[in-house]
Amino acid sequence: MTEIVLASSSPARLALLRSAGLDPTVIVSGVDEEAVTAGSPAELCLVLARAKASVVAEVLTEGLVIGCDTILELDGQAYGKPRSPEEAVARWRSMRGRTGRLLTGHCVIDAGTGADAAEVGATAVRFGEPSDEEIAAYVASGEPLRVAGAFTLDGLGGWFVDGIEGDHGNVLGISLPLLRRLLADLGVPVTSLWKQGSFH
Repeated sequence: MTEIVLASSSPARLALLRSAGLDPTVIVSGVDEEAVTAGSPAELCLVLARAKASVVAEVLTEGLVIGCDTILELDGQAYGKPRSPEEAVARWRSMRGRTGRLLTGHCVIDAGTGADAAEVGATAVRFGEPSDEEIAAYVASGEPLRVAGAFTLDGLGGWFVDGIEGDHGNVLGISLPLLRRLLADLGVPVTSLWKQGSFH
């Protein structure tokens, strides 16, 4: 059985992969995201996804390493995790009533051969119009400070997202259809990675 390694500390990514029949080992890359720059938000999340997967793949002799990085693009700017509650409040005030693009860079590396496949998934997110009081309460919960774009779809933030166009998994941090295509590019059918007894 091929070992799957998730180069991410994201509980949402791990939960999504587990619910979809995989049983990844988690090895956090420790990549300094602040030190990385790129020409566009899409390039940035792909460079970071590659960096995370590469760091982990280098210490392994076999297995498939999955690296991901998620950012929100609004007005051509890339937004990761807010650095402070004040920044999260300001961000939500600028996002409400608007549509942003949630970008997740995905990179899969075969640690045994060094082969890799990578792509960016994009999902349009229509933000609702929470009041200043609702924004303050949401930021006070602490949730927006832990996630790229300062919101979640599957947590408290879901109250303030009016809709999405595209893959919802991409917003949670990993797109299963995209990941399936990347694995296929490396000659690995995703069905061969499903753990036995996934469907009882």
